[in-house]
Amino acid sequence: MKFYDYILSLFVAVQGSHRDSSKQSKDLSALSATSSNLNNNPNSVVANSGSIKNVATTAAGTTASDSDVNRSGPYFDVAASKNVTALLGKTAYLNCRVKNLGNKTMLLQVSWVRHRDIHLLTVGRYTYTSDQRFKSIHHPHSEDWMLQIKYPQHRDSGIYECQISTTPHMSHFIHLNVVEPSTEIIGAPDLYIESGSTINLTCVVHNSPEPPAFIFWNHNNAIISYDSPRGGVSVRQVITEKGETSTSFLLIQNARPSDSGQYQCNPSNAKSRSVTVHVLNGEFPAAMQRGAPCHQIASQHHYLFICISVLLSTLYFLNIFT
Repeated sequence: MKFYDYILSLFVAVQGSHRDSSKQSKDLSALSATSSNLNNNPNSVVANSGSIKNVATTAAGTTASDSDVNRSGPYFDVAASKNVTALLGKTAYLNCRVKNLGNKTMLLQVSWVRHRDIHLLTVGRYTYTSDQRFKSIHHPHSEDWMLQIKYPQHRDSGIYECQISTTPHMSHFIHLNVVEPSTEIIGAPDLYIESGSTINLTCVVHNSPEPPAFIFWNHNNAIISYDSPRGGVSVRQVITEKGETSTSFLLIQNARPSDSGQYQCNPSNAKSRSVTVHVLNGEFPAAMQRGAPCHQIASQHHYLFICISVLLSTLYFLNIFT
C-alpha cells in the first residue's frame, strides 16, 4: 500500500491539486482505510459520512444504493458499468461510467484498482502498471472510463474497482470472468449406426459468450457442405443455466458404409473434437450392445422375461410330478 499511496500522491501533485498537504494526507489515509476495509468486506463502499456501509452485489457489480448517492456530485451509472465475461486471449473491456463529473477532472480522478492485490492500474488516462496488457481508455467529453485488458488469462478473473477520488472515495466493483470455450460432441468417441438410418451428430460449444463465426464439419478430413442433399449442417445459439452455448447439428440421411469414419467439429473460437461413426449392415458388436437404443434394450428385457417365465413354469410342473 505504500507504493500505491506514493503514486497517487505524486499524481495529485503533478495535476496541481488545490488541496493543502494536510487534506492530501487525510485523503490518502482514507484510501488506505478503504482498501483495508474492502479486503475484509468486499461488498462495501464508503458512504458520504465516511463510514463503511454494506451493499448488495448485483449483475451490474457492487455499489451504493440510490439513496446513498449524492446526485449533485459524481455518481456511477450502474446500468453502463456491468460485470464482464471475456474469452480467453481476446481483449476485454471493463467500463465505468461516471455521471456529473463534468470539468472536475483536474481535481477528481477516476482510477482502476485490481482488488485481489490492491494494485493500482490506472489514474485518469494514465496507466500505472508495468503489465502492458492494461490500458486506460477515455475520450474527451465522455463519461466512460474504460480499462482495457489485452490477452486476458484465467488469472485475470476477479474483482476490479473503479474509484472516484472524492472525499471519501467512491467505489464501484466490476467482476471479470475469463472463460475458455470448450467443444463436445454428444455420444463421442464412438457411435454405431444401422445402415439406412440417419446419422445425427450434435456438437456443443460451451462457455461461448460470443457465437463462433463458423462451425465446420469434416468427414475424414474433407469439409462437409452446409447444403448437403442428404441432410446438411445447422447452427444455433442457446442460453442455458450454465451460460451461453452454440450448438451445431449434422444430419446425413440413409447412412451407408461409406459414411463410416471420423467426423470432426471445428468451431472458430474453440478446439475441435471428433467422433468415429460406424455404419453397420446387420452387425451388432459388443460396443453397440452396450450403447444400444432404447427399443433394443426393451426387446432384450422382454426376451429375458420370457426365459424366466418358462424356467419358473418348468420348475413348478417338476415339483408337482415329483
